[in-house]
Amino acid sequence: MDTIASTTGMQRTERPAYNRIAIATNLTKYTYAIVPILAGLDKYLHLLTDWNKYLAPAVANLLPFSTSAFMNLVGIIEIGAGLLVLLKPKLGALVVGLWLVSIALNLLLTGEYYDIAVRDLVMAVGAFSLYLLIPEEHGV
Repeated sequence: MDTIASTTGMQRTERPAYNRIAIATNLTKYTYAIVPILAGLDKYLHLLTDWNKYLAPAVANLLPFSTSAFMNLVGIIEIGAGLLVLLKPKLGALVVGLWLVSIALNLLLTGEYYDIAVRDLVMAVGAFSLYLLIPEEHGV
């Protein structure tokens, strides 16, 4: 079993490596739960940004309703995805990862916001990594 050494004061203790994995998994899990919930809530509050500007015109033209109504729906989906990460983390990580890829594709269609698209793709890799970190016994 791999161990890591840590010192507290003058005392030296050994911690199993799986503690590091468990800590990293939990940090990632709560990040991928809280961030979508907050982003979803902000679709209603508009404290962070005007989310409507991020919808590609090609996508907006396909909608049978307004961009604002669509963003409200997006907010519900994001809140649900964040809650899913809390309740069923393995499945939730997959959903959030796929959602982030779809957001990045939308951003690429705008012809702008390439920096945010890249960031969302990197975040998707993190979500897919969370999926791989969660043991199978937690179920999908």
